[in-house]
Amino acid sequence: MLGLGLAAAALLPAAAPEKGLLRAGAARIDVTPAASSPLPMDGYDGRKGGHKGVHDPLFVRAIVLDDGEHMAAILSCDLVGVEEEFWEPVTERITRETGIPRESILMAGTHTHGATTVVGPIAPQFMERWKPWRAHLDDSVVQAVRQAKANLQPARAGFGAGKAYVNTNRRAHLESGGWGLGVNPEGVSDKTVGVVRFETLSGDSLALLINYAVHGTAMGPENYQITADLPGATERFVEQHYGGKMVAAWTSAASGDQNPIYGPGTDYATGGPFGRMTAMGQLLGAEVVRVAETIRTSPHTRIRGTQKVVTCPGQQLAPGSNPDLNKVSFLDDKPVNIRISLLMVNHVALVGVSGEVLTMIGERLKRESPFSQTLMVTHTNGSVGYIPDDAAYQQVSYEVATSPVKQGCAESAIVGAALEMMDNY
Repeated sequence: MLGLGLAAAALLPAAAPEKGLLRAGAARIDVTPAASSPLPMDGYDGRKGGHKGVHDPLFVRAIVLDDGEHMAAILSCDLVGVEEEFWEPVTERITRETGIPRESILMAGTHTHGATTVVGPIAPQFMERWKPWRAHLDDSVVQAVRQAKANLQPARAGFGAGKAYVNTNRRAHLESGGWGLGVNPEGVSDKTVGVVRFETLSGDSLALLINYAVHGTAMGPENYQITADLPGATERFVEQHYGGKMVAAWTSAASGDQNPIYGPGTDYATGGPFGRMTAMGQLLGAEVVRVAETIRTSPHTRIRGTQKVVTCPGQQLAPGSNPDLNKVSFLDDKPVNIRISLLMVNHVALVGVSGEVLTMIGERLKRESPFSQTLMVTHTNGSVGYIPDDAAYQQVSYEVATSPVKQGCAESAIVGAALEMMDNY
């Protein structure tokens, strides 16, 4: 009779989740290309011949949330970015296969420069190997959300913030008179480590959302090994601290002008050319864990998501310009669409921007936001390139010279759109 009772119970529909109480689930799927099958690497021009081995794996990490009325998905992908050609069809699949609405999906790239190229052009010698890897990537993003949804369980959530000193402003004044990539420790730099904790009702960690402003460029353009770089080193440290039983999902804050404070080197105890990257990941990861352990969580949750596209005038660098010599002019170009996404988890505001945003825009957003717990999540739901603040155009560095966005629009448009969506929450 016991067996019949269990079978009968299994046929009953699952109880509907109670409105206002959080359920959360997380998943992680490996998307590392084969070490012996070279594929083109993203993030730097000039690297030829494809990757040469794998130092550490690439993952897609997903967190799915449900408040009994609305669901949302947060995706952290170990990629340089999530271009429109990738994000659009995969997001459509997620919505179709899981029921999570498009406006409640944040798909972010960790901006590692040690990952495989996602969107072409792809050289002919790679195409036969690249196509199945790209198909696997697309499937894995969708499957990660499906698994995270299947793992939903009653949960608690909370927010905390700390500080880590592993980033530095990189817009440096050159001896030639112009501005270029370098190390500018006197420049603006946000050291905030934002952490959103999701845990079981018994207090075990389910997932941590990490937010920090730094490029995934610790290994530099000479590296040909697949690596999730500093974001991945941080995620691994946190996940290992919790025994591999949870998901640590990296998101980049406004980091368009922020580099790791140290580049490649072998002078740390961890050894090898990846030594400094690993050491910085341990420092940042230790702060994430410290903050996570201080967070007060609650099961009472309200989840809402919305998105908006703002359009700004475009620009392109005029022929003959040379930022290194402070000789720069621009030509008008086609308008640029920037997608702004807002995901509210109680009073935590996650503001996604489809570009590589410089620090001062992120600082302005936090200053003007009605929510003290506001995180900008860049490289999210699209990828338009660098988005400088208005003042940055007075010092035409690499970020400004390569930006497709004309001065005078993006800063106010991004902040204004985010605040308008917050007002409707």
